[in-house]
Order: sequence, then structure tokens, then C-alpha cells
Amino acid sequence: MADNKKIDLTEETARRWLTERGVQIKDIAELVFYLQEKYHENLQIEDCVANVERVLSKREVQNAIITGIQLDMLAEKGMLEEPLQSIIGTDESLYGVDEILAFSIVNVYGSIGFTNYGYIDKQKPGILARLNDKSTGECHTFLDDIVGAIAAAASSRLAHRAAGVDRKD
Repeated sequence: MADNKKIDLTEETARRWLTERGVQIKDIAELVFYLQEKYHENLQIEDCVANVERVLSKREVQNAIITGIQLDMLAEKGMLEEPLQSIIGTDESLYGVDEILAFSIVNVYGSIGFTNYGYIDKQKPGILARLNDKSTGECHTFLDDIVGAIAAAASSRLAHRAAGVDRKD
């Protein structure tokens, strides 16, 4: 019983923190649409939302979300020790741990997620442009990569379903 309550709390926290940090499910679904519209003639935003929801239901995704957002929030408040405070606070380009955390999400639905993630990380469409805006005073060193990874994983899930790949989730 305690394990189920813990799982519920983890998912609730991950979803709440995404919202509190300004990211809505529809924002992520729009990224999925951006990645997949060329490959699915009748793709609807509702299909993208459904795939994002499935990705968010995964425990390893929830863990990545709460870990990354917590680090962003601590950096925003200046509560990390140096040099980590400066590295995360400025989103230092050679840091790379934010991408490693994102890869744990991307990997949930196979290697196609890596190409989706790399593409969207370079293009930075939609919500990713706002999350990468350093002028707001907010720290999204991990969040921008997490959101891109969720979109990439949801895109991969959508592609697998369209190709008829039999998956349980």
C-alpha cells in the first residue's frame, strides 16, 4: 500500500512541478506534433496529448522530472555549492548532465527517440524557446531538456504505434 501511495505522490509531484514551472501537457503535445506531422497525414493534437500522457505515466520519467526540476529550483535560489551553482545557474554548455538525465527519458521508447531529441534540442520550437530564454531570471537548465525528451519519447511512441510495433504500454 505504501508503494502505491509513493508512486502516486511521485507522479503528482512531477505533473504539478511541470505546471508550476510553466509547462502544460499541451505545450509538450505541440512539440510532438511538430516532430511527427510530416509522417502522419491525419495527426491530431489529441493523439499527441495521449502519447505525452503515456510517457508521463512512466516512473523513470517522473523520477527524471522531479530530479531535474529540483536542481533547477535550487540553482534559481542560489542553494547549490560552487562550482555546481554557477554551472547549472548559467546552463554551461560543457556540463552535459542535463542531457544525460534527458537521455533516460528518451531511451524509454528506443533509439528513434535520440534522433527526435537531437533535432528538437537544436531547433528549440514552441515552449523550448521560452525555457531557453535566459533573460527571465528563471533557471531551466534541466527542464528544457526534460521537456524536449518527453516530446521525443512521445514522438517515438507514436511512430512505433503507426508502424504497428506491438508494445504493451
